[in-house]
Amino acid sequence: MRAIWSGEVSFGLVSVPVKLYSATKSHDVSLHQVHDADGGRIRYQRRCEVCDKVIDYKNIDRAYDDGEKSVIITKEEMEDLPADESKEIAVEQFVPEDQIDSMVLDKSYFLEPAGKSAKAYVLLRRTLEDAERVAVVTFTLRSKTRLGVLRVRDDVIVLQGLRWADEMREPAFDIPGSRVSKKEMEMAASLVESYSEDFEPERFTDEYQEQLQTLIEEKLESGEEIDTEATFGEVEEDDDGDGNVIDLMEALKKSVDSRRKKSGGSSQSSSGNGRKKKAGGSRQKKAS
Repeated sequence: MRAIWSGEVSFGLVSVPVKLYSATKSHDVSLHQVHDADGGRIRYQRRCEVCDKVIDYKNIDRAYDDGEKSVIITKEEMEDLPADESKEIAVEQFVPEDQIDSMVLDKSYFLEPAGKSAKAYVLLRRTLEDAERVAVVTFTLRSKTRLGVLRVRDDVIVLQGLRWADEMREPAFDIPGSRVSKKEMEMAASLVESYSEDFEPERFTDEYQEQLQTLIEEKLESGEEIDTEATFGEVEEDDDGDGNVIDLMEALKKSVDSRRKKSGGSSQSSSGNGRKKKAGGSRQKKAS
């Protein structure tokens, strides 16, 4: 891995020299746009709407328009902003982790101790572990002031970005009042119990990306025209027909019965054969 930032974590008068690394990566297959008629690559040009010339990136500044007038912000002015010079991850608070709403969590980074000694790094790590809290921090990355938290994961300090409070939206809709019976709640609880097990992220794969990679490999080997049905098989039909839920109680009963059959009658099965696709395009791996 290549460090994307270096600086120091500061809490009180203690400074911890660190290097910053991206802790996550995208597994999406990279595609580019082409003309459907001849396969020619589609390129984007930065064209000025005043002089109609294609402009080099070095000659492009930023501007802000408030609806009535516009002001240009030059690269030099952006670079002169005080926050741009900061090389410090400043600890602002130590707070209970359950006070951090998961909706505000952003990208994660690994912190590596920099310099010859890791003593200050180990001190901060053990302090976080013993306190059973996370450190709320402010820092500057890629010319932007950011909010984050420090937590420990497998002996490594992780910096996880947070969204600012004014970036969070409130839902602009109301939930209609609905009466749920005790029996429906009991059946729903039974359904939850039938799915209850420890989370194992390795059991889930991005089926869309796997199929896309298979499609690419097949086309590279066999040419542009391929038989997708032969490659992927026939699309399975939904056993529930049109999928409309008419009777909530009946749907719950069918769900519980179906889950029990798939798990061999055990509510703690680790096998996921036949599980429906998860939100976000993930699907549980089939047991080998």
